[in-house]
Parts: sequence; C-alpha cells; structure tokens
Amino acid sequence: MGFEELLEKVGGFGPFQLWNVALLALPRVLLPLHFLLPIFLAAVPAHHCALPGAPANFSHKDAWLKAHLPQEPDGKLSSCLRFTRPQALPNSTLWGMGQSPGEPEGKPSTVPCSQGWEYDHSEFSSTIATEWDLVCEQKGLNRAASTFFFAGVLVGAVAFGYLSDRFGRRRLLLVAYVSSLVLGLVSAASVSYVMFAITRTLTGSALAGFTIIVMPLELEWLDVEHRTVAGVLSSTFWTGGVMLLALVGYLIRDWRWLLLAVTLPCAPGILSLWWVPESARWLLTQGRVEEAQKYLLRCARLNGRPVGEDSLSREALSKVAAAERVVRRPSYLDLFRTPRLRHISLCCMVVWFGVNFSYYGLSLDVAGLGLNVYQTQLLFGAVELPSKLLVYLSVRHAGRRLTQTGTLLGTALALGFRLLVSSERKSWSTALAVMGKGFSEAAFTTAYLFTSELYPTVLRQTGLGLTSLVGRLGGSLAPLAALLDGVWLPLPKLAYGGIALLAACTALLLPETRQARLPETIQDVERKSAPSSLQEEEMPMKQVQN
Repeated sequence: MGFEELLEKVGGFGPFQLWNVALLALPRVLLPLHFLLPIFLAAVPAHHCALPGAPANFSHKDAWLKAHLPQEPDGKLSSCLRFTRPQALPNSTLWGMGQSPGEPEGKPSTVPCSQGWEYDHSEFSSTIATEWDLVCEQKGLNRAASTFFFAGVLVGAVAFGYLSDRFGRRRLLLVAYVSSLVLGLVSAASVSYVMFAITRTLTGSALAGFTIIVMPLELEWLDVEHRTVAGVLSSTFWTGGVMLLALVGYLIRDWRWLLLAVTLPCAPGILSLWWVPESARWLLTQGRVEEAQKYLLRCARLNGRPVGEDSLSREALSKVAAAERVVRRPSYLDLFRTPRLRHISLCCMVVWFGVNFSYYGLSLDVAGLGLNVYQTQLLFGAVELPSKLLVYLSVRHAGRRLTQTGTLLGTALALGFRLLVSSERKSWSTALAVMGKGFSEAAFTTAYLFTSELYPTVLRQTGLGLTSLVGRLGGSLAPLAALLDGVWLPLPKLAYGGIALLAACTALLLPETRQARLPETIQDVERKSAPSSLQEEEMPMKQVQN
C-alpha cells in the first residue's frame, strides 16, 4: 500500500485539506507584498537639481526653472543637470545674464546637481530614492536594491529547499516566519543605503522559505483528483496580495511605514503554525511512523472518515514507510544522478528562469501606460484573476505541459506586439502590457503546480529549491535588464519576450503529469521512462513471485 491509498482512507480532499489551505494563505498574500514592494518603495518621483535662492513669491516658477535647467530632447527639463549660469530667456530680462565668457555660442555649459535634488512629494512622501538620492548617476543603486533582494531569495531557496527535506516542512516554515519578521523590522529602521541593502537581501532569503515550503505542504496532503483545483485556489491568494499592495501603497506614502505594514502580519502567521500539520508523506519517508499516524488520524476525523487506529496501525504504516524511507539524506546532486531526473531538472531550470524574468520584468515596469502607479498595480492584480481561471481549465483539459508552453508563448507575443505599437497609442500599449501580465502570471501559477508534480516526494523540496534558485536569478536580473533602455529603448522588452519564448520551447520537452500520481521515490520517476516492453516483462515476473 502506498501513500495514495492511505489518502483514500482518510480523505484526500475535505475540511482537513481546506483548513490547511486557509492556514497557508497568509504566506501567499505576504509574498507579493514584499516581492513587488519596489514599485512603491523605490519609486522615483519627478525631480530636478536643487536651486537655492529662488524668490519666495516668484510667480513665474516655470520660467525661472527654464532659466536654470536645460531641456531634454523631448522638451522636459533635465532631472540631472543644471546650467552653470542662469540663461536669459527669449523676451525676458531675468537677471540680465547670458552665456559665460568663452562659452561656445548656442551651447551653454551644464554641470551635475552638486547641491542635491528637489523632489515632487505629491505622490510619495518618501521613498528610498528620495531618502538617499538614488537618482541620475546613482539610479543603478535604486534598481540594484531589487536585485539584492532577489539574490537573497535565490540563496534562501537553496537553503530552505535542502533543509526542509532534511528537517521537515513545518519546522522550516517557522524559521521563515520569525526571520522575515525580525529582518523586515530591522530593514524598516535602516539608517543608510548599505544597511537597507543588506537587510533586504537577508529578508529575501527568509521569504524564500514561503515560496519553497507552502505549495508542497499543501500538495502532499491532496489526492490526484483535487490537486489542480486546490493549487489554483491557493494561488489566488497571491493575486489578492498584488491588489492589496495597491491599496496599502495608496494609503501609506512613506517607505518606512509601508515596509512595516507588510512585515507585521508575520506575527499572527507564527501563531497559526500551531494548527498547520506536518506532511505525513515526508514523515513516512523519514520513518517517523508515530507522528505520521497522529496526523493521518486527525485528517480522517476532520474529514468524517470512519477510520480507527486499527485501520492505520503502526505495522501497516511501517510497511508503507519501509517502501518510501530515504536511505540517505537528499542532496542537489541527486537531481542529476539519473537520466530522467537530470532531464527534468535542466528543463525546469530554463522554464523557471524564463517565467521569473518575464513576470518581474512586466510587473516592475508600471511607467508609460497612461495610468498612475496605483491604478496600474490594481489593474495588473485584477487581470491575474481570469488568468487563474485560464490555468484551471487548461491544466485539466490540455494538460500541464501545453498550459506551461502556451502561457509563456502568450507572454512573449504580448511583449513582441507591444514593441510594434507606437508610443502615441497608449491604450494599445496598456492593453498589451495587461495581457502580457495575465499570461505571465498564468505561467507562474502553472510552474509551481507542474514542478511539484514532476519531482518525487523524497526530492520535491530539493527540486523546488533548485528551480526556484534559477528562477530567482531571473527575477534578480529583471530589474537590471530595465537599464538596457539606455543602450536601445526597446531592448528590455525584447529581452523579456525572447527569454519567455525560449522557456516556452523548453517546456515542451517535459513529461505530462495530468492525472498522474505523485512519485514517491527516484525509482518511481525513472520507471516512467523505461521502455514499455521492459515494463511488460517485469509484470509477469512479479506475478510469478507473488
């Protein structure tokens, strides 16, 4: 008897599983609040060089600014330069000053903003950009803050994936909650950019535990029939977090209080772990039969199944555990030791990189859509709801592999068509951006479900840790790729779309998992790739032995 048969006895989908999904909803809501926080936290408001000495009651401020600030090719006043001397404007006798002696005619000299900047505080009272002047020559540091955060998530994914396979899902989820709370509070109290960058990197490492642990902890209590609906249902909590961020960002305009607001919910999350069950699948693979029995009996009781201790005796569970017990501790090398697992791991790494790179490239680029940042964020969150429905219907009827391929292809096409739309047609550009965001979220939702089903129980957390590591590498590079617009304006969108297209092609190489049982061991995964003739030969041999 395998674990699937045990689930049939105690109930593979019922009040126990729904209660588990509800308890694990909070981490899913918290993740987008932190992952997409740079949209508000690192926002760069309109700014120009600080120009002391402006008359207090000057009624022609625009004209005064034009006398001190050069114009960009698009007609806007420069954000990063000022004239060395105020310029005389046409039909104006302001100060009576013209060009400096020896200055070439028609080309007044300019200098950087040596006295700092003045910021428009109408939309944001404070961001890290205004706090530490991360603009102009320092704008790369502003983008790098997101990269540091995702680099932390990358490292944390490796650590949590490995440790949760060794020490358990529930225990490491507690570590993730506590460390996220402490580091988030310290980050909100940062007194310098360096301190902020370090603490945000560490916070990313802590939050990685949520991304790695929550999905398997749900799936390992679900039967095959209900994994899809529960996976899509639980992913809607991420969408709720995306839309909630728009509201919280609108209500709280100071970056320190905003960071505090999205961190404090970790405190009730720590308390909720009292009711979160450990994975009985994992407990059996570790030979911890008594603990697995306790959780299985609780599951049967809540689901109203008439199962007693006799039906789930330690002897019966010991037989299941003996078949699934891990002889040695899992390692990342195990993901590449056998041919089929190696193929799955390499393909998943490419897919996850493409999914993360395109998703965060689209999500963090909220400028130039004709809407303010709050409206754009709300719209980007709202479009994720129909994308969940698309995933639910598609994975049930078309399968995981085609859904993963189709959603990535849709992301690439939306980005490609957006390159062909002129900048004057804002409505078309906005529609394509929203469409691309919907497809990229659908690809993200599918990736978690698909990858969790590809790896065996003994390596599921380790496999998710590896693929999430590569995915977070894509997420960390996405903000930096936006800086490529200085080389060629369409280059960032071209990069996001091209990588998504590559990932779509790679997803076709993965095996389908629709209506398949979760593999328990490495042998289960490799057995699926054995030639059918060999499997037919094995069956009569087993029958003879029986």
